[in-house]
Amino acid sequence: MYSSLRTARGPGFRSRLTVVLGAVLLVAGLGPAPAVASPGPGSGKDTSPRAVEPPGEVPGGFASWKELLTLQKKLVTAADRVTAAVEGLGGGGFAGIVAAPQNRELRIHWKGAVPGRVADLVTELREDVPVRVLPAAFSARELKREADRLVRVSAGAFTSITPNVDGSGLTVTGADVRLTRSKVAGSAVSVTVEAGVAPAPASRWNDSPPWWAGAAARNSATGAGCSTGWTVSYGGATRMLSVPHCGTPGQLMTDPTGEPIGPVAAANVPRDVMLVTATAAGRVYNNYPGTISPEFGNKVAGTTGTYVGMMLCTSGAYSGTVCLCQVKAVGVTIYTGRDTIFGMARVEHTQYKNAAGQGDSGGPVETPDPTELTEQYAVGTISAIDTSAPAACTGYVVTGRVCSWRLYYTPWSNVTAAYPGITIVTG
Repeated sequence: MYSSLRTARGPGFRSRLTVVLGAVLLVAGLGPAPAVASPGPGSGKDTSPRAVEPPGEVPGGFASWKELLTLQKKLVTAADRVTAAVEGLGGGGFAGIVAAPQNRELRIHWKGAVPGRVADLVTELREDVPVRVLPAAFSARELKREADRLVRVSAGAFTSITPNVDGSGLTVTGADVRLTRSKVAGSAVSVTVEAGVAPAPASRWNDSPPWWAGAAARNSATGAGCSTGWTVSYGGATRMLSVPHCGTPGQLMTDPTGEPIGPVAAANVPRDVMLVTATAAGRVYNNYPGTISPEFGNKVAGTTGTYVGMMLCTSGAYSGTVCLCQVKAVGVTIYTGRDTIFGMARVEHTQYKNAAGQGDSGGPVETPDPTELTEQYAVGTISAIDTSAPAACTGYVVTGRVCSWRLYYTPWSNVTAAYPGITIVTG
């Protein structure tokens, strides 16, 4: 486990300098876990469909969460079509997409002239959702090339490198200001420094086969606590997703009572994806956000892409279900002090409350199907929390661990990149 090397800053603290201020990643796993009560369902799993929506006012002036998520789903569907078209063109001048429902439009950032194929697609998409194309200084391809160069120069000089979704340049964080300044000097793109960012590797409590996502898990070799992830099918077998800092191939994962879940089958560190062989089902544990009761299981409806602006929920075994989390960046490269991980997404709690904490690693990042809010789309897997963005822990274990209002997760696109042909198991 890694801890912050700098004083924590409050919510929203941001500095646009020409150098990076110190930051360190903390893995969201938990090393030998504290003793806690076991309020989980055991064999009496609650499979009744219940809506997952946070209490209080809905962001963006929407009348209901169903209305917000219905628009978000339309924006994400449109963004998926743009992404597919861009891949067909080899990238071109594409810089990024923002699918924030609060904007009530899809925003596409593009460097230079938009190709005819994309322009025609935009015209078609406007029949269903508002779409705006905005100019960008750099393309996503240019920013990735420069980010990869900086990693090659010295990954140890940075804790994260993020391409700005609007194509304006890169945002870089690091622990040693002088070292980071030396590595950023002479960059081919604009570099923004964001102070106070420190990413780090970060019931449900007595589950039984078939295992569900979001349950508490233990590494039998190390005693470290994590959470179970989405159920997938790969190589003709049923597996559960997790992240590599929770275990290594051959190690056995169990529930807190010692009941075996299954062995770690494979791990891809650069994409932050781990597979555990297990008898598992296409369901995910949830609570009403802000509570740990009632606890119930939602069917998995499928998968969805990750775009800046999306509103999401997390469902780690330690923090329980947390909503009001919004995607702030995609394509992020993070360095944990041990591993360099690519293609990550960064989310922040809109009210600067706990988004995830230690022990939630491997757990689900989800978004409800807007039809009834009772089924969940798999968005990704919880990986790292930001120790410079502390928040009071909530959920099943509120003491003895570190939580944060900012987290990094492994999106579904990393899963398919690590293991081509892998598919989600639905409910």
